[in-house]
Amino acid sequence: MDTAKLPFVYTLRRSARSQRLRILVSDGKVEAVAPPKLAEHKIHQFVCAKQDWIMQALAKMAQKTAQPAAFVPPVYGDGATIPYLGRHYRLTVQPSPLKRVKITFDNRFIAAVPSTLASGEQHEAIKMALQAWLKKQALLQVQRLVALHANRQQLVPRSINIRSQKSRWGSCGIHDDIQINWLLILAPVEVLEYVVVHELCHLRERNHSANFWALVAWHLPNYQAQRLWLKQQGGWLMAGAGINSGALSR
Repeated sequence: MDTAKLPFVYTLRRSARSQRLRILVSDGKVEAVAPPKLAEHKIHQFVCAKQDWIMQALAKMAQKTAQPAAFVPPVYGDGATIPYLGRHYRLTVQPSPLKRVKITFDNRFIAAVPSTLASGEQHEAIKMALQAWLKKQALLQVQRLVALHANRQQLVPRSINIRSQKSRWGSCGIHDDIQINWLLILAPVEVLEYVVVHELCHLRERNHSANFWALVAWHLPNYQAQRLWLKQQGGWLMAGAGINSGALSR
């Protein structure tokens, strides 16, 4: 059974009691229950047509059983944990003679905070400095991933932009400019890579046809797992990160 173009795996069960084809989603698994003589290719066509509904059902089920991901600390202070590339790292706050908050990273985040900054102002200042640092890292990671994939199928964008987007992970403009949501730097790098490849493939296929998904799979054979991660975890990521305006471009 060819399920390579689907972002999930499903099993087929024949039932003599079944008079029509139906789909069951439970415990994170997808099952097609079909009459004994129904052709397999018709079953697969039906599952493909119901793909969006199935993905929504899987995502809802995952949200009911999983705890919300803690993407952002309530206070940006010493000892807080900061998400970065799918992991959480401790934040250390240190006094500094500098005039602005400076962020460095060495298996932990270090915020050098001006000694003259009032304690009530530190939270917002550290938050803004961290977001600026994370956006720069997002641009560097996206540039690296574009360089890794672009020349393999001559999918070269005119420009790369890192943006704050409230409802999209990425987009590809009519002039071959790609936009990537900076919040993806908080997710595992494989998820960021999937979104980058997704937008690069739109340079050739301006739709979500079978040819488009085949091109995505050529670059990332396991892209379904990353797509499902976004379906299941993307809502918490988008809602909890405190989106800030601004953009970086190559």
